[in-house]
Amino acid sequence: MAGTVFKYGDSVDTDVILPARYLALYEPADLAAHCLEDLDADFSRRVRPGDILVAGENFGCGSSREHAPIAIKASGIACVVAASFARIFYRNAINIGLPILESPEAAEAVKSGDRLEVEVAKGEIRNLTDGAVYHTGGFPDFIGGIMAAGGLLASIAGKASGRD
Repeated sequence: MAGTVFKYGDSVDTDVILPARYLALYEPADLAAHCLEDLDADFSRRVRPGDILVAGENFGCGSSREHAPIAIKASGIACVVAASFARIFYRNAINIGLPILESPEAAEAVKSGDRLEVEVAKGEIRNLTDGAVYHTGGFPDFIGGIMAAGGLLASIAGKASGRD
């Protein structure tokens, strides 16, 4: 996957990713329309399918709401790269099949507007703008399988139907 970077700082919490006033919404497209609007009012209009969100430490901290990663994925973001993730956000992202990678080096060096190419399975992030390459630990095979299936429920359904 390759896309343009939207970069934000440390401790971007779930209330900023999707403000609480929109929690009654349940359609992914409706959530995406309000994604990050209190941090970046133009985000939902500028983001394009395949773009990549990059952030600092503790991305997704705050409440455990699943709305936040759903809004990000529905907005078209193909992958989130951060220096670190709040653990509940990390798990919620895996559950819905939103690719996430931890890379303090990439989070520090990458700039808004850079073009990144990400290979989640290999744990590799290439900055197409400046040529830098960053490596992460990637995921264990079982989590990679969940992500490849599109999330936890899709993975379970595939196993139950014998597709996996």
